[in-house]
Amino acid sequence: MLDPSSSEDTGGESDPEVVQEPPRKAAGSSAGKPGNNNNSSSSSSSRAGGQKRQPAAPGAAPGKGAKDNNNASTGEEEERKERERIQKEEEERKIKLQIYVFVLRCIAYPFNAKQPTDMARRQQKVNKQQLQAVKDRFLAFLNGETQIVADEAFCNAVRSYYEGFLKSERVSRMVQSGGCSANDFREVFKKNIERRVRSLPEIDGLSKETVLSSWIAKYDSIYRGDEDMRRQPQRAHLSAVSELILSKEQLYEMFQQILGIRKFEHQLLYNACQLDNVDEQAAQIRRELDGRLQLAEKISRERRYPKFVSADMEPLYVEELRSSVNLLMANLESLPVSKGGPDFKQKLKRNSLNNSFLDMGDEGDILSKSDVVLSFTLEIVIMEVQGLKSVAPNRIVYCTMEVEGGEKLQTDQAEASRPQWGTQGDFTTTHPLPSVKVKLFTESTGVLALEDKELGRVILNPTTNSPKQTEFHRMVVPKNSQDSELKIKLAVRMDKPPNMKHSGHLYALGQRVWKRWKRRYFVLVQVSQYTFAMCSYREKKAEPVELMQLEGYTVDYCDPQPGLQGGRVFFNAVKEGDLVMLACDDEQDRMLWIQAMYRATGQSYKPVPPLQNKTTNCRGGLQKPASPISLDPSQRQGVEGLISAGPSRFDHAALFTILQKSTLQHRMNDSFSCLGWLSPGQVFVLDEYCARYGVRGCHRHLSYLKDLMDYSENNALVDPTLLHYSYAFCASHVHGNRPDGMGTVTVEEKDHFEAIKSRLMALLENQITHFRYCFPFGRPDGALKATLSLQERVLMKDITTPVPPEEMKKLVQRCLEKAAKINYSQLMEYAQIKVDAQAAPEKRLEDMLRLGELSIEVLQQNEEHHSEAFSWWPDLMAEHAETFLSLYRADMDSALQVQPVDSWDSFPLFQLHNNYLRTDPHLCNGPFHKHLQDLYVPLVVRYIDLMESSIAQSIHRSFEQETWQSVKSITNNLASVPLPKVPSLPLTLPPMPSFSAPAWMGPLCENTLQGINLPDIFNGSATSEDLFWKLDALQMFVLDLHWPEPEFAKHLEQRLKLMASDMMEACVKRTKTAFDSKMQKANKSTDFRVPLSVCTMFNVLMDAKKQCSKLCVLDTGQEQQYHSKIDVLIDDALKEMILSLVTRFAAVLDSVLSKLSRYDEGTFFSSILSFTVKAAAKYVEVPKPGMDLADTYITFVRQNQDILRDRVHDELCIEKVFDQWYTGSTKAVCIWLTDRLDLQLHMYQLKTLIKIVKKTYRDFRLQGVLDGTLNNKSYETVYNRLTVEEATAAVKAGDGLQGISMRDSDEEDD
Repeated sequence: MLDPSSSEDTGGESDPEVVQEPPRKAAGSSAGKPGNNNNSSSSSSSRAGGQKRQPAAPGAAPGKGAKDNNNASTGEEEERKERERIQKEEEERKIKLQIYVFVLRCIAYPFNAKQPTDMARRQQKVNKQQLQAVKDRFLAFLNGETQIVADEAFCNAVRSYYEGFLKSERVSRMVQSGGCSANDFREVFKKNIERRVRSLPEIDGLSKETVLSSWIAKYDSIYRGDEDMRRQPQRAHLSAVSELILSKEQLYEMFQQILGIRKFEHQLLYNACQLDNVDEQAAQIRRELDGRLQLAEKISRERRYPKFVSADMEPLYVEELRSSVNLLMANLESLPVSKGGPDFKQKLKRNSLNNSFLDMGDEGDILSKSDVVLSFTLEIVIMEVQGLKSVAPNRIVYCTMEVEGGEKLQTDQAEASRPQWGTQGDFTTTHPLPSVKVKLFTESTGVLALEDKELGRVILNPTTNSPKQTEFHRMVVPKNSQDSELKIKLAVRMDKPPNMKHSGHLYALGQRVWKRWKRRYFVLVQVSQYTFAMCSYREKKAEPVELMQLEGYTVDYCDPQPGLQGGRVFFNAVKEGDLVMLACDDEQDRMLWIQAMYRATGQSYKPVPPLQNKTTNCRGGLQKPASPISLDPSQRQGVEGLISAGPSRFDHAALFTILQKSTLQHRMNDSFSCLGWLSPGQVFVLDEYCARYGVRGCHRHLSYLKDLMDYSENNALVDPTLLHYSYAFCASHVHGNRPDGMGTVTVEEKDHFEAIKSRLMALLENQITHFRYCFPFGRPDGALKATLSLQERVLMKDITTPVPPEEMKKLVQRCLEKAAKINYSQLMEYAQIKVDAQAAPEKRLEDMLRLGELSIEVLQQNEEHHSEAFSWWPDLMAEHAETFLSLYRADMDSALQVQPVDSWDSFPLFQLHNNYLRTDPHLCNGPFHKHLQDLYVPLVVRYIDLMESSIAQSIHRSFEQETWQSVKSITNNLASVPLPKVPSLPLTLPPMPSFSAPAWMGPLCENTLQGINLPDIFNGSATSEDLFWKLDALQMFVLDLHWPEPEFAKHLEQRLKLMASDMMEACVKRTKTAFDSKMQKANKSTDFRVPLSVCTMFNVLMDAKKQCSKLCVLDTGQEQQYHSKIDVLIDDALKEMILSLVTRFAAVLDSVLSKLSRYDEGTFFSSILSFTVKAAAKYVEVPKPGMDLADTYITFVRQNQDILRDRVHDELCIEKVFDQWYTGSTKAVCIWLTDRLDLQLHMYQLKTLIKIVKKTYRDFRLQGVLDGTLNNKSYETVYNRLTVEEATAAVKAGDGLQGISMRDSDEEDD
């Protein structure tokens, strides 16, 4: 086995001139490889020289000899490479062992550093499996598979979080990089819901903070899922141990893992270094400091300085070495005598990072002898006795058997001629080495004999390993007995209890127990699941004499030890502060013991039996040495070389680089999202190492920067604040600012710093360029802002001159320009959209819509998560967005160019982008926004032109074919008739865009389906409703465009308002013309009923008046006046229509009055009619005169009132019609009566008028005509005249009126 100290003088202090550089040893060995290759080649050539010089046989296959030679050389080359690889690994292993020796001393006796307590706590990482589990939990919540109750707003927030964050590829990358924690997930969700909750309306009694806390609690419930909350604190405690102050043992174990040191190697080094001896450690420090002072003097005397940037630094360098040693001496002097470091006064703890949860009791618990309890079962079977001669054949003999301290059993009796039994006796004992006695008796024949005579006995000491089969044992006989050859055949079977794992005789020598080398009987006992003990016993004793608890020991093979007599094969068990040497006589027994103890200790190192040939394996190849050091005390040169090597002889800068790199690797691979920050325990050990062994601070931070950049370039998340700290330290040192008191700067440090600076510059530019992927969703928090700050720091030429703002701005501008291109290409790849010129126009437009949505989402995420970091350059972020959109613009233009000429399917694309751009102050009316407007201005104008032409054509065509049926009456009477739709337009004009459907379409269809009466506003004709729908939809379409340019938006609005005014004017005029035509055709008799079409025409005008305020009004000058003209036109048409209808009602009344005029006094027709009625009354019952004509007119009035009330749905219009109708009819009766002022009314006339006037008054009052209108002057005149006529008729004719009277009474028939 190679000795790392074989080339060094291990005795006394080392030579300061010899400076070891372990990392370069591999290079040195590799530099010697050509010589090795030549030697191997020459030896192989000499071996095969005869064959090579012989020419090939004439008939041989060509190239066969060359092929064999090639195969041989290939095998030799592979063997050489394997040998070099093993040698290199062995050298690296030795270097790490040497580093570990120095680390052990730093941990055992720290006198410079303390474990920091102010470092930020790191969160647990989220791995791929946990990410998938979180996705599944949130998906289960969205699918309603959980018991968590939530409202719609929270579900929408979770859905947005799931789709936008959890399913994002950038989150998967962040998890893969190891920089994502559960806290990052929670913070992103919290940021999202804060924005959502702020947009919610205020609710009385419920604050938004309450909503936020409730949502966060529900999020936590979803995130945890079905995990057992009772186990959570325990898991958190165990996993967070490395973030706390660690004990010595925990630090030992941590750096064993960091440097790959095996447990037994640590135990050997621990004992060899005497780490538990405080005095030895203090003396070691004093020796180290003395060696460093001698080295400083040597350097000063021989002027062997490192190369500095200035020659003036050489004397200062020696002074720095001396002052650093003096500082260490002062620190050492400040420590109390025989005390360890102030932070490490506690004893070594049994618990550690991995097995703290396996402790079965308190740290001070030690096994006692009473804790080890064994119980054995013995079976003794006595078969026969041979060689019995002293007893007569007919005598009775028997045997007894007993276990020491137990009961005695007896066999059956047998004759001496055939002493055979086959009797079994069962015993129980607690002695691992019991004493079994078997005696042979014969019955005494003497009268005075009290006891039977003993013929012989045998005493056995069985163990669990004793033979189980029956054997003959020679018995001890009394003196002068004839039975000298007396033998007994028996078997003793001792069963092994379950807690006894192995037993046997061993030689042992230890430091704490078994302090004398002698042979003892050992039993390996399992006390509990995790506690084993090695116990030594004496005969006939239940408790062990001595015991050793095996926890923490490492067992392995070793060679025979000189000076120890007894035992053929050796093995040992080692622990910090203890070494137990064991030996037995059989190789198989040693292997069984080591296997049993290996299982009991739970050690990670598996003992390997020693081989006869330690350099080759069974196949003849090289075998890698298990370890440069061995548990075998006879081979202690490796250990002694490691611990006795003077620290001042080593290049500690190189060793520290290896240590720090390994520590960072361990840290980045642990369960914490550390972002490159070391744990407090790791920082403590590295600080102590640097102070104790003189590692310069600049070298430490330069190495740290290099390692951190290696991880960052491999897509691991590293905190830029950490990079900034180390870079600032190195920059200050190189520029002479002395951050650690070191005023000397070596050329190597400066060159290394410049290389690190250029590399860091490229790294930071790459991170800023890929800011969406290096810092996804703004995580880690503040990292992008810190990166920009570090970038500005790196640009500084020195530590005082700030960077010109324009220089930093240009760099950020260049990075963001590249970022726009990268983000767009990544977006295209994510969306899986390929620009294909042969694709269908509809497919290309659909792709552009989807790509536009994703582009807006990217810009929104940049604004939400990254804009704060770029807050110093908001114009650059706007420029970045414009560059990003310009790339999208090229694809969008190519897709729009292939669309059909009059296709309006692209309007949603404009609306999508415009709705986002118009709300962004930096992008509104920017280059892309203006280009978008320029693209769509012709389309909008063309669309409005076609719609105007279409509406004008539809008005002309539809009014010619109009049936004037109410839309409401159609849908109520015919449920299967569809609602009015846009009439068929020209082939080049598609229907209205689907996204701008009018608001009334939903309620209208819903009410129709559910059988609910439609709103009153929709009672016009199909043409009018179609017209109003088109005008409203067109204006809503333009309004939904939210055109950003004010002048063009105002122009569009003015044009649509003027167009609506023109269309409504045409509609009103057409309706008025149709109304006049209808009235001219109406008759003048009491059979006249207001046509439903006339009611529809009234409703059309009413709808036009209501829609006019919305469709035609503008708040400025000319348009307002134009709207007033439309209002006047509608009012005039409505007045004319009401007057025409009332005139028609008056004509009917005139016809009734003309019939009554026939009964005027003094006319010939009146006398004839009166005589006829009186004559007929003598013979038959004649109906009351006047009832037929009055009833017909009253029915006419009432039915027309009902028609108008039911069909015309404007109360003001109905009131005007009824007022004018009533006033006109009352005035007509008054005029008729005035013309007959000198005449007395005929009884028939009087009765008819009384009924007409009275019923009409009552009916119009029921219809809501006001009393002021009812009781006008005309009515009072008529009322007075009829009352006088009624009194006159009552005097003359008595009961001629037949109960008809003007007085208020309900007795007359209706």
